[in-house]
Amino acid sequence: MDIILSNSSDKPIYEQITSQMKAQILSGSLPSGEKLPSIRALANGLGVSVITTKRAYSDLEAEGFIATVQGKGSFVAAGNHELLRERSLRQVEELLAQAGEQAAELGVTRAELHNMLDLVAPEDLE
Repeated sequence: MDIILSNSSDKPIYEQITSQMKAQILSGSLPSGEKLPSIRALANGLGVSVITTKRAYSDLEAEGFIATVQGKGSFVAAGNHELLRERSLRQVEELLAQAGEQAAELGVTRAELHNMLDLVAPEDLE
């Protein structure tokens, strides 16, 4: 599991951890049933507070991405990740709709909007 934290990000560290773990679960790089590092081990590995990693794990568990078994640890939940992926796709669609509305208000053309998306989209979207 690779997590890269940015001190210059506006996102709190626990949200950075949460969003990167979600992305890895949804992409399949963290498969269902895989044992996750303990909260303390992850905190030590990232050089952050145990409270921070506890918050990230709690949020992930509340959203159904991970499951914690008392005395055994935390694991990637064996839930329906397609539903979770669909929820994330809806969020992307909502953000794109907002961007489209703002672009229309500014008189940005569809071609210009496509060019902007090409500039900011991760390369692996191609």
